[in-house]
Amino acid sequence: MRKKISIVITIFILIFALVACEQNAVEGSWEYTADTGKNQFTGIMKLKKESGEYKGIFRSFETGDYPMENISFNGKNFKGEFVMYDERYFIEGIFEGAKFTGTFSTDKIKMPMTAVLPAEAAEPFQPPAVQYILNEKEVKEAFDNIDHEGIIDNFNLPAYQRGERVYNNVCINCHGTPDVEGSIPMSHKFWSQPFKAGSDPFAMYQTISKGYGSMPPQLTLTPQEKYDVVVYIREKYIRKNNPSQYFTVTPGYLSQLPKGNSRGPEVKPYHPWSDMNYGNFFINTYELADSATGIPRYHSPGPTPFPDEDYRKNNFAYKGIAVRLDKGSGGVSAGKSWILFDHDLMRMAGGWTGNGFIDWEGILLNDNHETYPRNVGSVHFETPVGPGWANPSTGSFDDPRFTARDSRKFGPLPKSWADYKGLYYHNDKVIISYNVGKTKVLELPGMEEKNGQTVFTRTFNIGLSSQTLKLRVAMTGTSVAVAGRGVNVEEQNGFVVLKISPSTKSIFKVFIAKGKTDFTQMLARSTTIEELDQYIKGGPAHYPEIIKTGIIKGKEDGLIAADELTPPYNNPWQSRIKLSGIDYMKDPDVAVVCTADGDVWKIAGLINGDGLLSWKRIATGLFQPLGIKVLNEKIYVTCRDQLVRLQDLNGDEETDYYESFNHDHQVTDHFHEFAMGLQADKAGNLYYAKSGRHAREALIPQHGTLLKVSKDGSSTEIIATGFRAANGVCLNPDGSFIVTDQQGYWNPMNRINWIKGKKKFYGNMWGYNPPKDSTAAGMEQPLVWVDMEFDRSPSELLWVNSKKWGPLDKHLLSLSYGFGKIQLVLSEEVNGQRQGGVIDIPGLKFLTGVMRGRFNTGDGNLYVCGMSAWGTNQMMKGGALYRLRYTGKPLPLPVASNAKQDGILLSFADELDEKAAVDTSNYKVKTWEIKRSGKYGSERYNIQTLSVTGIQISADKKSVKLQIPTILPVDIMTIEYDIKDAGQRPFKGTLQQTVYQLGPDSRR
Repeated sequence: MRKKISIVITIFILIFALVACEQNAVEGSWEYTADTGKNQFTGIMKLKKESGEYKGIFRSFETGDYPMENISFNGKNFKGEFVMYDERYFIEGIFEGAKFTGTFSTDKIKMPMTAVLPAEAAEPFQPPAVQYILNEKEVKEAFDNIDHEGIIDNFNLPAYQRGERVYNNVCINCHGTPDVEGSIPMSHKFWSQPFKAGSDPFAMYQTISKGYGSMPPQLTLTPQEKYDVVVYIREKYIRKNNPSQYFTVTPGYLSQLPKGNSRGPEVKPYHPWSDMNYGNFFINTYELADSATGIPRYHSPGPTPFPDEDYRKNNFAYKGIAVRLDKGSGGVSAGKSWILFDHDLMRMAGGWTGNGFIDWEGILLNDNHETYPRNVGSVHFETPVGPGWANPSTGSFDDPRFTARDSRKFGPLPKSWADYKGLYYHNDKVIISYNVGKTKVLELPGMEEKNGQTVFTRTFNIGLSSQTLKLRVAMTGTSVAVAGRGVNVEEQNGFVVLKISPSTKSIFKVFIAKGKTDFTQMLARSTTIEELDQYIKGGPAHYPEIIKTGIIKGKEDGLIAADELTPPYNNPWQSRIKLSGIDYMKDPDVAVVCTADGDVWKIAGLINGDGLLSWKRIATGLFQPLGIKVLNEKIYVTCRDQLVRLQDLNGDEETDYYESFNHDHQVTDHFHEFAMGLQADKAGNLYYAKSGRHAREALIPQHGTLLKVSKDGSSTEIIATGFRAANGVCLNPDGSFIVTDQQGYWNPMNRINWIKGKKKFYGNMWGYNPPKDSTAAGMEQPLVWVDMEFDRSPSELLWVNSKKWGPLDKHLLSLSYGFGKIQLVLSEEVNGQRQGGVIDIPGLKFLTGVMRGRFNTGDGNLYVCGMSAWGTNQMMKGGALYRLRYTGKPLPLPVASNAKQDGILLSFADELDEKAAVDTSNYKVKTWEIKRSGKYGSERYNIQTLSVTGIQISADKKSVKLQIPTILPVDIMTIEYDIKDAGQRPFKGTLQQTVYQLGPDSRR
């Protein structure tokens, strides 16, 4: 609605201005304001007269540019209309001189709007006299022949969006935001301070280009990028927050700018997902389809729950290992030929060539939802979804796996049939290791060229077998040849099949090509087949570089000091540092972190360094890592397709063997089913959560579950069900768990779930096999419902385990991915029911959503990492890492809340000022209810303000009892307090909690 309003308003203005031009000079840029009663929207309407008719562009930095239609004007009164988002808007109003007053409307809304044509200054614009760091000759390319007038006159939404990326990549570290102060306090605060070097666009451009004061010149930015960030700063921070410094651009101002007809070098396209070097393999869910002849993409249009698509003929590798085969740098994304191995089915799904690896469609690739990546180029051969190897016991290729509602089969083959062991990465070679029955298999994908034709190869080293093994290589019609002994090529039921003789070790090489191909010369050259054992002992490091970054100490004037541990944003592999998990080695000075893009990094210097951190990339190519755990110096990573155990075979601190510790994961093509977090109990069992499908019903039993993996990795058990988007797991001291969930369909609000026992259901009726009872009685209630105003998206919880954290030690923290903050969680158990609340820890606001955190036993501090990928307000950085230190200052928030039959008991860690504490006017209590349904979220119902009729204070003056005669169990209760401690320091905050049961009052 806000976007619609903005667009409407500017369009009106456009039209109005056009009309005004008939009687008054209305050509130019009109500044408009629309008022919804709650919000104001502003923008620019550009009007121009051509061939006797007025034309205009409505420009909004929220929605873009829109043209006007059917304009009528009689010299004063104006009417017009336009279409936005398939809805028609009507505009009516009056032009009087340089002002327009009117309304815009649809069948549902009517809103006031004004527009003004800015007047030229009485005197020509005079730029300020400034002593820059560099002169114009030293930055010649930034000023020679640049069309400053044209660029400034075309400030628009795409420029704003590009400028946002520039600001968050280049400027934010020093300048910060209104919520998060930058690392250099002296840096200009655009939202509140006057400009010393001029606030007009050209002056800002000169400051960026030449440098001024402590602001260094930005020599790597193109002229367009410099103006892009000027647009962003003006519209994001200056226009509304610092209006006295907002410079209005007029034709007179533009005419005074230096002349030119160039916009400088083209801005490089922003494609960080494809620019990244993932190494020579990259695991993901892929669909294999020839770009010219493949099945067109199709997604159900709704309504929700979206019906299942018919994907029975689509060639999905849900656990696809894409391997680059051609030589060259840059990894898979820079290749020309690839092969795709499916480790669910131990089949080679196919091979392809082309200019481009995949289309990068995906929520953790190019940020798109409801999609998945497809290959780009020409498919040379493929096998459809089904077992690659026949059942060694029966010789059958019949697929025995779990069959979903849509008739597709998911999950791995039974381990007695085939068992994926992992992959070795040696130089540019990827060796895949698995068992067929009890027979060990090593496989090396490769390629050769024959007269310009690509020939795909598969080199096998197969151990002894007690029975004949059969392998489907390709569809009939594909050319296949084999070099080596003990293997025959046959055609069976539309497939080219290899039969491997038992009782002997088989070493052979398979050649696969499109159409009819003569392999005579290749077979003649392949008299010796490679022994693959030479590649499974560790090879030279792929990423030997050590990257040094700094630690920016946080301010200690608040409750928690947040030190920024700068990630290696600039690295040789253009790796996006979207940090999604952290843990420590035995040496607490060393941490390991994973990233959502597939990396694992080792960091040294947390405690014992010289203020510098050493970052080393130790693994890459993994499938959406979102949790990490170190056990006995072994690194385990939660990926969407498996739990990986990283093995360094030669001591160079880089992963040589990506061991599949457990791959029981059931994976579909749906974008939303993330595997989240990783915890371990004292016995060594591992736990993670798997999300369900967004806006769809579950297909597989693992959708929306808490999962336990046995300590030996041999089995997986479902502990709890009914989650929608479970972002992480907390293992409680008593062996129970906490799993968060996000507002959505069948989730009226965010949930923090306390899980005790097994096989209980937690609310998402679109989960797998839900109960018939869709009411609250049919599910386990959360510890607390978390309103979107308090947290848009809670991630993982953790217990404070550090005496350095004073009164917070042994308390529970909730990390916020949605708002980039941390909350204290208060809980109690009344009549066997867990209930609790959340309250913000003051002074903490991060540049990303916060994903994971762990306390360091070496220094007693909390290290948290975060990223910006989906659904967070904090998207200023792709990823971030912080060290949080308790400063010892008084804790201005309650450490316990207990619901009683006569009110609420709040307990604080410090002594309170009695006068303020017993003043009932210092407290406000509100309640409301929510409705659980298949709709997305819930409105607030039955909103009430409860009277606090009296306050009782405890003898030690650390607790207050709010007497609330009308208190009842309720979904949401908020308690605002504005009091003081004994030292007259302000204690102010808002606790949001859920009350199911009322404990006995103090008189009992």
